[in-house]
Amino acid sequence: MAGWAMIGVPSSAGAHHAGQDRAPAALRAAGLVDRLRSAGVAISDAGDLPVTPFAVDHDHPTARNLAAVVTVARQVAGAVASQLDAGRLPLVAGGDCTITLGVIAGFRRHHRDVGLVYADGDADLSTPDSGGSGIFDSMGVAHMLGHGAAELAGLDGPPPLLQPSRLAIVGSDPRETGDAGRRFLAQAGVSFQEAPALIEDPVGAGQRALAAITPASGPVVVHFDVDMIDSGDLPLGNFPHYGSGVRLDHAVTLLRTLTAHPSFAGLVLTEVNPTHDADGSQINRYVNALIEVLAG
Repeated sequence: MAGWAMIGVPSSAGAHHAGQDRAPAALRAAGLVDRLRSAGVAISDAGDLPVTPFAVDHDHPTARNLAAVVTVARQVAGAVASQLDAGRLPLVAGGDCTITLGVIAGFRRHHRDVGLVYADGDADLSTPDSGGSGIFDSMGVAHMLGHGAAELAGLDGPPPLLQPSRLAIVGSDPRETGDAGRRFLAQAGVSFQEAPALIEDPVGAGQRALAAITPASGPVVVHFDVDMIDSGDLPLGNFPHYGSGVRLDHAVTLLRTLTAHPSFAGLVLTEVNPTHDADGSQINRYVNALIEVLAG
């Protein structure tokens, strides 16, 4: 590979409110790219996709801002595919969690059997008809598995974007997934480990996730939502998770385990909201952690 390429996705189109659209600029201001280079990581900056901020959508209360979410996902797919064409590893810095649908769609242009480890504080199983907020940020996994809005579920042709056997979810806050969601994942054959398993053994959690999805030969993408980390430790998540018990060091150990695997092929960063960090100290901690992960 020709090294990494950072793709900024300044979008909160699928979010609960604005703020995540500022994350790529905040990460650059904290020196993410330059500090990775100084640590010996070969990385280029591919710039940002168009800014797409959150907008109130009273007209579609069950599927808010769907057109904008689809547009951003398609833009992400094209940008990721272009970097793969050039032989680079995409480091996709968002942005809300719906950008990961675009990342998977972009990978599918090269590798139909792409796999995903979804390190996230939520399982994101809602759909427009499930009676929730209508915010697509909470619906990413459901749409990758072929449920929900046809425009997203069919982002790269007939759904699903991702086979259930190629998806592993790690670190979800048990308070955020009901029994129906757990049954759905178990019946689909999705590997699902909640926060207590991660806390007890971050290395083992990563190894189990990889073991579940790597019997196939395709590449593995890692989605890392900062809200997996207890907001009492790192209050950057757009959607706070206080009391989950997951610390930043747990996340670092998990991510180092995942990124060391030979099938690892790209990293997606989501849910960082710089408006939660007035002095930039928490963004700096986050960047330090990413450098520890990616520079080995």
